[in-house]
Amino acid sequence: MAMDGPPGGAQRAVMKLVDQALELQAPVVHGHVARIRSRNPEMDPAAVIKRLNMELRTATISSGAAVGGSAAAPGVGTAAALALSAGEAIGFMNATALYVLARAEVQGISLRDIERRRTLLMAIMLGDAGAKSVGQVAERTGQHWAKGLVSSIPMSRIYKINKVLGPNFVTKYGTTRGIMVLGRVIPFGVGAAIGGSANAIFSHGVIKASDKAFGPAPDSGSAWEESA
Repeated sequence: MAMDGPPGGAQRAVMKLVDQALELQAPVVHGHVARIRSRNPEMDPAAVIKRLNMELRTATISSGAAVGGSAAAPGVGTAAALALSAGEAIGFMNATALYVLARAEVQGISLRDIERRRTLLMAIMLGDAGAKSVGQVAERTGQHWAKGLVSSIPMSRIYKINKVLGPNFVTKYGTTRGIMVLGRVIPFGVGAAIGGSANAIFSHGVIKASDKAFGPAPDSGSAWEESA
């Protein structure tokens, strides 16, 4: 994704996380939602979304606490602690990408190109600021904007949106994650608390922003039943 100005090392690293997560998770999203539904054929879209919310919280909070505790354990050097936290950042991004794309799947939104997937993931992770950027560049306002990524926003504007979202995402996400990484290299127990609580805040923000972007769960109907 092209962005204005020469990218720095941090910018390249964060955007690489985004692209790798999207490339890895996009092919498995349909199967993941189908497996959730197969456990209970009576599940409606709202119930599947609740399950996805629980999965995101569980995956991100447990991994954050585990890495926070390991990174701060006695005998773990600073370099090793930073490496552990970097690996957890990859896991967090993958869990978030799977969640966001799965929410789109439940809503019947098919994002076939990488640029629209980037827009969706970055805007949701940026919360209200991301939604505002989408609205300003796309010249459309209001909540529940995710459906417009496919139905009404041309690709020329998608590129412009990503040029705005990209640097903002790198600044907010990269800086915040950096603080979390440093916070884990402190006495055992405190690092675990920082890791778990910080990821809890992140995952709650992603869920809240997704609710605004996608709107209410769709009703069960013939199209939903046929996709099972």
